[in-house]
Amino acid sequence: MGIWILIPVFLPVIAGVLLLLPVKQEDVGDSSKESLTRLHTVTAAVLIVSAVLALLAAWSGDNTYTWFELMEGIPIYFQVDDVSRLFVTVFSIAWVLVCFYAFTYMEHEGKERRFFGFYLIVYGVLVALCFSGNLVTMYLFYELMTLTSMPMVLHSGTRESIMAALKYLFYSMCGAYLGLFAIFFLYKYCDSITFTAGGTLNLALAQGHTGILLAAVMAALIGFGAKAGMFPLHAWLPTAHPVAPAPASAVLSGIIAKAGVLSIVRVVFYIVGADFIRSTWVQTAWMTLSLLTVFMGSMLAFREKVVKKRLAYSTVSQVSYILFGLSVLSPTGMEGALLHVVFHAFIKCALFLTAGIFIYRAGLSEVDQLEGIGKKMPKTLWCFTFASLALVGIPPASGFISKWYLAQGALEANVGVFGWAGPAVLLLSALLTAGYLLSIVTNGFFPKVKSNAHVAIAAENAASPETDAVQTQAETDPLSGVTEAPLGMLIPLAIFAALSILLGVFPNPLIQFVSKIATAVM
Repeated sequence: MGIWILIPVFLPVIAGVLLLLPVKQEDVGDSSKESLTRLHTVTAAVLIVSAVLALLAAWSGDNTYTWFELMEGIPIYFQVDDVSRLFVTVFSIAWVLVCFYAFTYMEHEGKERRFFGFYLIVYGVLVALCFSGNLVTMYLFYELMTLTSMPMVLHSGTRESIMAALKYLFYSMCGAYLGLFAIFFLYKYCDSITFTAGGTLNLALAQGHTGILLAAVMAALIGFGAKAGMFPLHAWLPTAHPVAPAPASAVLSGIIAKAGVLSIVRVVFYIVGADFIRSTWVQTAWMTLSLLTVFMGSMLAFREKVVKKRLAYSTVSQVSYILFGLSVLSPTGMEGALLHVVFHAFIKCALFLTAGIFIYRAGLSEVDQLEGIGKKMPKTLWCFTFASLALVGIPPASGFISKWYLAQGALEANVGVFGWAGPAVLLLSALLTAGYLLSIVTNGFFPKVKSNAHVAIAAENAASPETDAVQTQAETDPLSGVTEAPLGMLIPLAIFAALSILLGVFPNPLIQFVSKIATAVM
């Protein structure tokens, strides 16, 4: 396919840049229904065409293309393999569905032209990241992904959102620089920086330099793990998600966090090789950090009262499920990790889109405010329920499949105490996940009966001539006037919820595909 592999990269980037350019005042018409319809039509058309072209490039063979040489021996090089196919397919499906949801939601936030401009640009950068064929190309687009996605965090322009965006930038750049440190050493001791299944590290050349190479690999794990929310560079997630618009939160959590996972997969399994770090202090440290993050994220989510912040802590925990599966360096563990990449992307998009509906439709952002919401928005809460069951890992939902493989992978790997500690922590985290998600479901469908004292106070206020009737009704019934989500938001949410269940009912094609990837690199 050659140069055609670049079309799904540059088409959305160019379209996004054009949307960001200043336009004549009479053509802006942000409040005009016609201009919004035109904006939505252009965005949808560009994104759908780009996604189709990206999938065609991914599934039409092992395509390669050298764009140019950054310097002698270091080309900007694109290469399609099975890992590219898996990630670009998940990214594309989620990005398109969230976009259609955002058409309705962003009327609530405003500044749609700017939002969709950056939304298109980030998609093009993500496609380039998935198709990157060597370390330097991957690093280039990894950095661009951070810079282009940051404006979606600070979209509202409030002081809180600006500080959150700066924190996101600081953590991401610190992580990227650790990754760059690793690239310097890997370039010196690898036969090639082109991604090759099993790795390209020259063991003869590396002899006598094992210590510094292991330190470089650890730096890469921590650095790229920042985007995946692994401790200690995880704190940007619970800061950025609550202030970003719900569509941005969904893709940050479901998709962009997976870019960190993709980078770690490339470094460990396609450059260094699993054998080089197996049974070393790096593997032990990696397993320890991932399990610590799983437990810590679940505990913090369980205690959190703000819905989007609770979901952000959940992402911190759940993405480290993936990292733990990779860290045990067994084929089954890697299969479970790659399955969880797919399942978590769709599940977490569903959960964040639901949180966005609660904000858009009812202005509710805290868990305690959602009591009884199921009576007003049953379809929305049922979608949230299905996604929650999948994330907990209740069969036959998708999360059960990936967590089964993760546990089996830890048990079959020769990793000592981590062989049983890993499944134990995953089980404990699943119980905590049930606590912080299913409590929203039960209270939403079955609200607690108010005490006699609360009823008497409400009646007294209602009888008081000095109390405004509308204010009293809002205080006694905060869900008054709340109705079901519009179809433009409900349909993408329902698709994500359905995928969360159906991928668990019919998992075999996906299992066979990720098994092929795991077998090739182990």
